[in-house]
Amino acid sequence: MELKFRKAAKADVQHIVEMLADDELGELRENYQIPIPKTYLNAFDSIDQDKNQELIVIESNNEIVGTLQLSFIQYLTYQGGIRAQIEAVRIRKGYRNRGLGESFFQWAIERAKQRKAHILQLTTDKSRPDALRFYKKLGFEPSHEGMKMHLNKS
Repeated sequence: MELKFRKAAKADVQHIVEMLADDELGELRENYQIPIPKTYLNAFDSIDQDKNQELIVIESNNEIVGTLQLSFIQYLTYQGGIRAQIEAVRIRKGYRNRGLGESFFQWAIERAKQRKAHILQLTTDKSRPDALRFYKKLGFEPSHEGMKMHLNKS
């Protein structure tokens, strides 16, 4: 299977949101419909204009089959180092368990190295044991206990 990794275009947003919503947690928080709500298009514009954000898609045979967002965060710690953060990873159903996720992460690791990041980090929901095993297999180590505060509860 030939894969193409590329920066997402505005025309891809519908496919990205569809993948984000096609998940037991995503279906609770996303609003996939056609036309796509303007909030997603506005968010895309902000991401697209930020040099430290990369919304990436995987194409196979001209079909979008995966997505992730890679953020580069400048810190004063680590002597002014850069951290890369992976978020919103999805592989389209029907394409899972074919090695696409691993290929995507290898691409993301190389991209983080190109941007001179000193660390690549991610978070995953504790209710996703398969994801935790997958990330550990790739070399990610559980190193911190994360905490969140939801500010908009409605």
